[in-house]
Amino acid sequence: MDSISVIILTFNEEKHIERCIRSLQGIASSILVVDSFSTDNTCTIARAMGAQIFQNKWVNHSVQFNWALANCPINTDWTMRMDCDEYLLPDLITEIKQKLPIVASSVGGFIIKRRVYFMDRWIRHGGFYPHRLLRIWRTGQAVVEDRWMDEHVVLEGGDIETLEHDMVDHNLNNLTWWIDKHNHYATREMLDLQAIYTKTTSTQNVESTLTGQQYSRKRWMKENMYSKMPLFLRVMVYFLYRYIFLLGFLDGKPGLVWHFLQGFWYRFLVDAKLYENSLKNKPQPAPIKTEIFSPQIS
Repeated sequence: MDSISVIILTFNEEKHIERCIRSLQGIASSILVVDSFSTDNTCTIARAMGAQIFQNKWVNHSVQFNWALANCPINTDWTMRMDCDEYLLPDLITEIKQKLPIVASSVGGFIIKRRVYFMDRWIRHGGFYPHRLLRIWRTGQAVVEDRWMDEHVVLEGGDIETLEHDMVDHNLNNLTWWIDKHNHYATREMLDLQAIYTKTTSTQNVESTLTGQQYSRKRWMKENMYSKMPLFLRVMVYFLYRYIFLLGFLDGKPGLVWHFLQGFWYRFLVDAKLYENSLKNKPQPAPIKTEIFSPQIS
């Protein structure tokens, strides 16, 4: 099989890192962990499982991953991106082993379908499955978009093929952790939307078109529809579209929590932060001049 280097970004991921690396051992020639100075046992576990450890100060996912591409020793034919709370299913491992050695030279990357598990439930509805992401590419032929949020891998050359089998995103942390993480995500999403409004996003982005890959279609809808709708109203429309028209209600109680928090609460928080920021930048009225009249005694 053609060789693969896998890059994993970490910070305090001792709950997930062993599961993630173990699923990769059947396909990876090299596992490169780029850590943001974890204070738990993440690096110890990863090193014990054969991963190479690098550390770099965190800015955002885009900056950290592109730092990894520029500074880690990637000497393999292919490069792969993985998150700590993800793992590969056995059928996908077999498929990668079979397809990479025989793929046409014109192919530059592979899309993997991702399943999201939340509260131990596979979120299959609401437009959340299959979530298609470019995760494997020929080494040196891709970078990650320079964005604060919703960053994708940009393939610089070659065709794209989709693998048939799935990977899984199953975070084991509790709901309090999830809410705290999405509060930080909301700030980054606010910055990303502001860049869309001011047309200051990076010039190196995935294609934004309704005729492209799933992520290209979603990017087009975000930039040309969602971002142009009124604050707060768009959140309600989006949630109802996901939960009712895309059948999110079929995901049961875990699905109700997921679609409400991720599809409504999180996006409402983004809009609230945008609104708060607009108030801070709103021109303040000039102070009213007052005169103090002293009575004149004649």
